[in-house]
Amino acid sequence: MKCPKCNSDLIPTIRHKVDVNYCQSCKGMWLECKELEQLEDEVFDFGEHAKGTLVFSSTPTTAKCPECNTFLRSFKYRLYDLEMELCENQHGYWLDDDEDTRVLELMKEEEADLQRKFLAEEKWATTLKHMRSGSFLSKVRELFR
Repeated sequence: MKCPKCNSDLIPTIRHKVDVNYCQSCKGMWLECKELEQLEDEVFDFGEHAKGTLVFSSTPTTAKCPECNTFLRSFKYRLYDLEMELCENQHGYWLDDDEDTRVLELMKEEEADLQRKFLAEEKWATTLKHMRSGSFLSKVRELFR
């Protein structure tokens, strides 16, 4: 396989516990679809359904897929400020130097946000339950008598 950026040979390597095809020249990497999921799952435990949409829209690039030679498309990863490229034929994703680390950081943030959301929803449900209890309602009624 050849690098879509500098045409150097891609070599199999492991980054963040995931098998990738790595370019020693430009330090970019090719991840198959399942490999991107594995990378995200290193830090995100809420399941695929909670990750949100991966690609909302994309634009053509001049780089070519190392597997099928079609032009890659650029997109904002899950609408974050991280530009990645994908093969429309679902062969995989091109990440530039150290963007795999950025994916991990974004997924950690997403997981923390979801944990806060779940905690807030739980506390709100408890508050509503307390407010609907007979003792609370009777105290409120007494205030207005």
